Formats: sequence, structure tokens, C-alpha cells
Amino acid sequence: MNKSNYIPALRFHWLTDYYDWAVSAFLPEKKFKTELLRQTEIKSGYNILDFGTGTATLSIMAKQMYPDIEIKGIDVDSHILSLADKKIQQAKVSVDLLHYDGATLPYPDASFDRVISSLVFHHLKRKQKNNALSEIKRVLKPGGELHIADWGKPSNMLMRTLMFSEQWLDGYENTIDNIKGLLPQIITEAGFTDAEQTKEFNTIIGTLSLYKAKKS
Repeated sequence: MNKSNYIPALRFHWLTDYYDWAVSAFLPEKKFKTELLRQTEIKSGYNILDFGTGTATLSIMAKQMYPDIEIKGIDVDSHILSLADKKIQQAKVSVDLLHYDGATLPYPDASFDRVISSLVFHHLKRKQKNNALSEIKRVLKPGGELHIADWGKPSNMLMRTLMFSEQWLDGYENTIDNIKGLLPQIITEAGFTDAEQTKEFNTIIGTLSLYKAKKS
């Protein structure tokens, strides 16, 4: 993936300014992001990467919950990063933002204790998922962990029906791995251990799942 080959947060660039409103209106954002951060078991002094930080809501929440961490947010979308920067200033927290090429993470090997990511992987085609996971594994320290919140396998037929709207918005090819419940398998194939779904939330768009995995 490169800077020109990605799906914006709400599919169309002109909708990016409405992303925060849409997520808070249609998803239990605070609840699932708080649960995601709790499962990371972050400790004081940890170095954290927020992969696909978007408007930095997750990064800000992490810094507020764990003030003694270092957190970096990275994204391919320069416009959404400008929104993130304003939110970080308003929140008066320290989060380092970086615009990158969508291919190689600009950090040395074994740089981070945890990588967190929210609503990003369903934007990526399988090859892009594989590349992203390979890079995340590279920059994680041995024993470091990956924690993801994203769409998962629908818990029932109603959830499956609702998720057709998500597939229209972000593309069938990108979302089908999530909907088939394949993320743990794909994460394992990238070389992680103990990949599993930890929790799910039924929403008015579909089933949202939390995942975790470890770099051995």
C-alpha cells in the first residue's frame, strides 16, 4: 500500500471530517476502545505504536489512561493526521504523529512493547494485511504484543445482514477476511503466537471484535 492506494476512513476523502461523529454515533467507541486498552496490560515506561491512528482517539485515550508511556501514531492519510493533531493539542497530551508510505514502518527492529490498532485492518486487502503484520512483528520487541479492534465474524444472521453496509462502504475484498473470522489465522501466518479473538460487541453496523497476539 502507498499513500495514494488506500481507502479513506469513510471511503471518500470528503467524508473524513465527519469520521469522529460517525464512529461515536454508530459504535460504542469509548467502551470497545477502553476494553482494548485494558487487555493490553500496558505498564509504565512502555513504548506504544498506534497503527493507523486516524484522528488519534485511541492514542489520546491510551495516554490519558497510562500517562507514563511513550506513544506514536502513524497513518497514511495526511488529512486525518491534521485532525488528529488538533485533537491532541486540545487534549493536552503528548502523542508523536507521523505520516508514512503505507509499506515500511519507519522504526528500527524491536522498538515497541505494544502495537495497538482500531478499525484499520478491514481497510486492507490480504496482501496489505500480510505486509502490515510483517512490519508490526518486526518493530515489536520479543514478547511484545499486538492488540486490534476491528470487524469480526458476525455473531448471528442479523449482524451479517447489517455488515453488508460496511462492505459497501469499505469494499468487499478488504472486509471479507474479517467477516469470515480469518484475522487470527492471518495473524498466526504472519509469525505471531497465541492469536485469538478476545471479545465481541454487536453494533448497529455489525459485530466488532477484539484480538490479541504475541511476538515470541
